Amino acid sequence: MITIRKSSERGHFDYGWLNTRHTFSFNTYHNKNYMGFRSLIVINEDVVQSGQGFGAHPHDNMGIITYIVSGELAHKDSGGHTSVIRKGTVQIMSAGEGVVHSEFNDSKKPVHLLQIWIVPEKRNTPMRYAEKKLENKKDSLNLIADNKEVYQDVIIYSCNLKDKKNIKYSLEKGRGLWIQLIEGMIKVNNKEINKGDGVSIEDEHEINILAKKNSEFLMFDLK
Repeated sequence: MITIRKSSERGHFDYGWLNTRHTFSFNTYHNKNYMGFRSLIVINEDVVQSGQGFGAHPHDNMGIITYIVSGELAHKDSGGHTSVIRKGTVQIMSAGEGVVHSEFNDSKKPVHLLQIWIVPEKRNTPMRYAEKKLENKKDSLNLIADNKEVYQDVIIYSCNLKDKKNIKYSLEKGRGLWIQLIEGMIKVNNKEINKGDGVSIEDEHEINILAKKNSEFLMFDLK
């Protein structure tokens, strides 16, 4: 079964300094039909203006992945980690028993990012922080994270697929797949997916992803 979550149907808020779209229910946006997909509960697509950001705020018992589409974002947390994340680097943080962090766009251009939350299998684990340089091999899946980073039975990939190229993926029985299209247009088993759309896939074994134009997407293989 393949179900498309249309980009235009996401929750959308423009606060001036932040333009954000919520795939799943988040904060003041509530949609009973989109409370998450398995352990994946947040995909927020954010554009943060220059000189703006999220002040210090707490998290616990959550895996948080920040994927930069364009621009750069400064990070600081109570675990002593400070960094500037740019395109080609993904930040993976397991908040575990608790962390306070801030994110700020200190550059002269807007930063475009996806923030992803995954519920961990175990609560109150030690806080963990990592940054990974993406391999970014064209026309193939590039591993972002797995259970070693996020304390959950999940595999996360990024992919840049050129026009007319395709990849195949075998989904194990009982698992689910979520694809979030960042740029371009793809077909998933002949169903058309457009920029900003998400798609859930269950009870399908062989998945064929065909690019109809140059495309970038994230893919989540979930227990």
